[in-house]
Amino acid sequence: MLGLPEQIKACLFDLDGVLTPTAAVHAVAWKEMFDAFLEQRARRRGDPFVPFSVHDDYPTYVDGKPRADGIRSFLASRHVELPEGSPGDPPSAQTVHGLGNRKNEIVVARLREGGIAAYPGSVRYLRALAAAGIGRAVVSSSANCAQVLAAAGIGCLLPVRIDGVVAAREHLAGKPAPDTYLAAARALRTPPSRSAVFEDALAGVEAGRAGGFGFVVGVDRVGHADALVAHGADITVPDLAVLLDPGGHDGAGAGGDRAGCAAAGNGSLS
Repeated sequence: MLGLPEQIKACLFDLDGVLTPTAAVHAVAWKEMFDAFLEQRARRRGDPFVPFSVHDDYPTYVDGKPRADGIRSFLASRHVELPEGSPGDPPSAQTVHGLGNRKNEIVVARLREGGIAAYPGSVRYLRALAAAGIGRAVVSSSANCAQVLAAAGIGCLLPVRIDGVVAAREHLAGKPAPDTYLAAARALRTPPSRSAVFEDALAGVEAGRAGGFGFVVGVDRVGHADALVAHGADITVPDLAVLLDPGGHDGAGAGGDRAGCAAAGNGSLS
């Protein structure tokens, strides 16, 4: 009763928007960072200020991608060129890495303020997979993935973590390339054809399709199911609980359900 094809023996999950409601935090942080940059640039050049759109720009250019790739993609859409800089650039630097560090600074501050709770339906689904002996991994572009898992109390349900830190260390291309998902499947010793990908981002479902994975589940919490299917999802669900109970579900919204990990953390980032 897991809602998966019989051959699937491993499940690979995106973090933001699939397991935790942090996608909304990232979207707001992107907007705050880009709007400040764009407004300052427009004022300096005497051009009209066109703000960053969470509805259009976020899913099209940045959602699911490594931070620097998202910045390059969005800036290219506005015909803006910036120097690359380096990962150690201060958040005030007018470089790709400087903007990325400013965005990360905003995300961390917001997560500290609000705490984190996993989607109850996602926790139920992870528990059901664990009980069934299905392999599980989290695959995220975020460098804050480990902290978010600990704060939400679900790290114990995800034995394998391929995140932004791992991708940088192992030189893995980010989504929509399938490299990070392929690395997770290798870590679980399961071929892609017997692994399922769970994604809410268009770049993520593209990665699942490009990697030849056996099943790609689009998690549609914002009303873009058709786009998820067009980019490679086999099915879409509003919440992972639907896969356990196709006739109806509860717990689609974010809530306080925790996995009961021994070292779950206290619900906030350290």
